[in-house]
Amino acid sequence: MHTVLRRPDFRLLFGALLASMTAESILVLALAIWVKDLTGSDGMAGAVIFAVVAPKTLAPLIGWVVDRYRRRPFFIAANIVAAALLIPLLTVRTAADVWVVYLVGACYGLSSIALNAALSGLIRHLVPVGLLAEANAARQTVRQGLRLGGPLVGAALYAAAGGWALTAIGIVGFVTAAAVAGLLQVAEPGPASRLARTPAELGAGLRHLAGEPALRRALLGYGLASLVIGFTEALLFAYVERGLERPTAFVGVLFSVQGVGGLVGALVSSTVVRRVGEVGALAAGVGLFGAAALTLTYPSLWLAVTALLLAGLSLPLTTVGLHTLVQRRTAPGLMGRATAASDALVSAPQAVSIGTGALLVAVLDYRLLFLFVGVVTLAAAGYLWRGRRFSPPPGRLPAVPAQRRPPTGPRADHEVVASTRRDG
Repeated sequence: MHTVLRRPDFRLLFGALLASMTAESILVLALAIWVKDLTGSDGMAGAVIFAVVAPKTLAPLIGWVVDRYRRRPFFIAANIVAAALLIPLLTVRTAADVWVVYLVGACYGLSSIALNAALSGLIRHLVPVGLLAEANAARQTVRQGLRLGGPLVGAALYAAAGGWALTAIGIVGFVTAAAVAGLLQVAEPGPASRLARTPAELGAGLRHLAGEPALRRALLGYGLASLVIGFTEALLFAYVERGLERPTAFVGVLFSVQGVGGLVGALVSSTVVRRVGEVGALAAGVGLFGAAALTLTYPSLWLAVTALLLAGLSLPLTTVGLHTLVQRRTAPGLMGRATAASDALVSAPQAVSIGTGALLVAVLDYRLLFLFVGVVTLAAAGYLWRGRRFSPPPGRLPAVPAQRRPPTGPRADHEVVASTRRDG
């Protein structure tokens, strides 16, 4: 990652990400704790997370909006809007005000989709193709590092000063991100052509993902794995209580172990992409998760630590692999819709599997379910690994002559997509 961090423009963007992700890591879990404190209900606390995730169903629409504007000003505006959306939280005092938290959570979920889509396009514009994996790895390093301490800091801050302090930090974080991003000097062209206001344009990202061989393979394989990966959210509680015979709070310790694995995975993910390509990195990440699930079929503290390290290691590999693949194989004018659509295609199966796992663990032995998760994810990893030929490592791609200028104008998107299909 040191190569991409030498670039002044990316260092500025990295600083903006650090500010916004710090706010996010402190805020989301603490909001659930806030609702639990106000209502005493675990279900209502969990609904906060659902409120943040549910807007992903609108991802194609959000991606279409993002593609209508230049990435840098949109990214700045989205951070300012995210900060403004938090202001109503300052009015929350009693359980009767919990609806405000849910409303803010849903609006924040929408803004996070827009931020992610705009950020993906901005990185693609700032960073050469050969450094995309490093840029995405740097982004994951921040996210995984903050997972180690962010939720604990948020919970401690809420306990010490209340919800208003969380809100203030969130607002400051997003405003800081907007201010730092405003320092970027980006000669960014406008959209190649004005997008038509038709339903067909809303689905352009999905059609691109389905029509490009490497992206289709990646999302089919990862989508299959996602249908069972969410089972582990509920299975881990059963594993701790019935297998390790420890209190439920011990799950927090295992999540911290997973965070350590995630940080290591973020640091090595760009190297893995350079060695085996994006689909290969995705296969490696899914395979590591499958190995972790199989390890958890036998209750043992040391096996649990090993499994959670493997599970943490897997997440950045899959995320960096998929994000880099979408950036490399998508025309700039389509980036917002493709990024939002890929996020939705991964998040929707995971959301379904979380609910399914919660039902199944009540009637089936958790060890059998971990075995099932392991078998399915390893099968998905094998499918992905066989498809790694569709995305050779960036260093193996033919170099673009230095004197060749990138296409501009209405035909730009068509030419970029056509060239990526030839690569596949």
